[in-house]
Amino acid sequence: MLTSRLPDRVEPYKLAARRERLEGRVALSGLSRLAEEAGPQSGDCRVVLEFGIDAQGRREIHGSLEASLMLACRRCLVPIEHPVKSDFLLGMVADEALAGELPASHEPVLVENEQLNLLTLVEDELILSLPQVIYHDEADCLVPAEQLVSKADEAEEDEAASDDNPFAVLRTLKDKQ
Repeated sequence: MLTSRLPDRVEPYKLAARRERLEGRVALSGLSRLAEEAGPQSGDCRVVLEFGIDAQGRREIHGSLEASLMLACRRCLVPIEHPVKSDFLLGMVADEALAGELPASHEPVLVENEQLNLLTLVEDELILSLPQVIYHDEADCLVPAEQLVSKADEAEEDEAASDDNPFAVLRTLKDKQ
């Protein structure tokens, strides 16, 4: 099934029984938890979800998503465009107790009242795909190169240069006696 926008909610068990495929876009501006983590976003996230049942009878969702996010550089705080891609395999569970029965290859997704909120699912996967930190290249960053070296690093380099002999510390201890 091809849609321009993904529906907010679906009945995943029915989609899995029919081995349906949903493909569409989700507006990044409507994802409030993503905005809390990465700042306000614009544009769309392209999402492909393939519902099915595996050989053991588990209902699952093979998914992938792609988006271009604007993330703040950790040095200068100026946004950088960063592509995010994620491939995931979800196992549908009716309650959290059943999540432990899924194999390690599957991440659990809770289906409540035979309904699944696709926007929450996409938002969760986007947040999990965010990099820990992101920086501009040194040449492109607004922070001068001199400020990129910490004073602690400079002090260690100066100390290492003056103490070329690894036994210099022992010599100073011996001289004190």
